[in-house]
Amino acid sequence: MLHRDRAMMIDTATRATVFSVPAVVKRKPRVANGLVTSSRKRTASARPQSRKITPSERIRLLIADDHALILEGLAATIGRQDDMTVVAKASNGREAVELWKRYRPDVSLLDLRMPTLNGVGVIKEVRDLDVSARVIVQTIYDTDEEIYQAIRAGAKGYLLKDATLEELLDSIRRVHAGETCIPPALGAKLASRMSGEALTGREVDVLKLLARGRSNKEIAADLFISETTVKTHMRSIFSKLDVMSRTEAIAAANRRGLTQL
Repeated sequence: MLHRDRAMMIDTATRATVFSVPAVVKRKPRVANGLVTSSRKRTASARPQSRKITPSERIRLLIADDHALILEGLAATIGRQDDMTVVAKASNGREAVELWKRYRPDVSLLDLRMPTLNGVGVIKEVRDLDVSARVIVQTIYDTDEEIYQAIRAGAKGYLLKDATLEELLDSIRRVHAGETCIPPALGAKLASRMSGEALTGREVDVLKLLARGRSNKEIAADLFISETTVKTHMRSIFSKLDVMSRTEAIAAANRRGLTQL
């Protein structure tokens, strides 16, 4: 006679205890939106990996600076970025234009004051060749007039050389994306300059000679004009710079960078 007690059965004839093995229940795969899905969780290795940037997708840069140490330092730093590559380096403005013609970089990083041709001159020549050329000026000078002249020539970015590496790299990426990048403090100077009345080319010439200590008679001789004409230009310069004397005019010119043009 067999006696059953749940999963255990005792055979009275043999007094042997027999354990029954419960049946294995197979789970059916889950169905979601008509698709069979696995119940196992995805492992980290199964997640999609971020796509690597190919050489053709990197931002191609031309760097121009007449200080060799700065030029090589910038090239090395920028060259270490995964999404950037330096295609050309120039030590003066004329060389920068020639290299731009040869390599057609995505972004050019220029010093403002360079021999043979300054940064503003480079921007003008490059933009004459391609109006969509993207240029960033990096300089130690933050005078109103230099910022204004660079932006007026077509620069898309203006940075001081004491900017952080993060700021520089961010500016390169933003300008490459089509944005204009000017720090707020420099933007305020630019706005101040644009709100004032601009000096004419002849008035700037007079102001430069004035800053060199020339008298009205000497200025007239240098520019082949009369002393009366010089005095007329001086009155206009005083009015536009909002100054009362030659000394104040020279100070204002230096502050705004007019004598460096």
